[in-house]
Amino acid sequence: MTIASFANDPRAQSAYDWASAQLGRQDLDIAPASADASFRRYFRLSAAGQSWVLMDAPPDKENCEPFIHIAGLVRDAKLNGPIVHAQDLKQGFLLLSDLGTQTYLHVINEANADELFAPAITALIHWQLSSKPDELPPYDEALLRRELSLFPDWYVAKHLQRSLTPAQAALLRDAEDVLVARALAQAKVYVHRDYMPRNLMISTPNPGILDFQDAVFGPITYDVASLFKDAFLSWPEQRVRVWVKQYWTEARAAGLPLSDDFESFFRDFELMGVQRHLKVLGIFARINYRDGKPHYLADTPRFIRYVREVAARHPELAGLVQLFDELELNS
Repeated sequence: MTIASFANDPRAQSAYDWASAQLGRQDLDIAPASADASFRRYFRLSAAGQSWVLMDAPPDKENCEPFIHIAGLVRDAKLNGPIVHAQDLKQGFLLLSDLGTQTYLHVINEANADELFAPAITALIHWQLSSKPDELPPYDEALLRRELSLFPDWYVAKHLQRSLTPAQAALLRDAEDVLVARALAQAKVYVHRDYMPRNLMISTPNPGILDFQDAVFGPITYDVASLFKDAFLSWPEQRVRVWVKQYWTEARAAGLPLSDDFESFFRDFELMGVQRHLKVLGIFARINYRDGKPHYLADTPRFIRYVREVAARHPELAGLVQLFDELELNS
């Protein structure tokens, strides 16, 4: 596919011209590589058996600097993240190495999941071991609560067209207090914040790691919850427990600061997941109503199910179960 295919897309033309100049060649084929829930989009450039990825991030909507900084942290951790070959922050263009065409999400299934998750667990542990204070923004109480507010603001108010009663707002607030306190009590490490099969590439070495630009410094279980309580596919609870224990065993052996009691760690994992699930319910509603991307809403029943399954096991979240009952949120 040549740039002529994007005749009605002047930003694509500008990005292509810029990348061609950086690479010193005019024979590049271009094709969409992927788009995500933000305003960023990606193109794959190829010529003579080589390929690169071109990021287009409109500077009035996206800031490329965190991506560049965190890409360096990923590479410093000896992990397979993209190399930034060239950058133009004024235009919002980055020229990146190509980590491949298949994500874990494309290929993972019941038969190969153990094989794929093993290196993903190892890579996550290396990422966490490389953590240093003051490199990334803190995943602090203010941020945790801002994320949780997405659920009542976007999913309840905008999507369900409901207003919480004072009693319902109190139920939600009590649950949020539990989730935030448990998150803040955990050891702090680098948090990718979307470490899931959609953002892991089949690559050499495996996995290639993408979509890390929102990384923060915070709770050690967050990326574990992202990996095994995925936004786009679900696994049997017993299998999730086995994988979480595999992470816990390897992470403790590597020297990460984890509880000696697996059940305590698993409780942290589950409650951290509920914070993420409530946030994602709000985000997916916002992506629909604000950004005009409706397909994400199709996955919201998965998160309702995740919340209900975990909340039912933890008495301190009984009020959240009651709230979901009253809102008739069923998966």
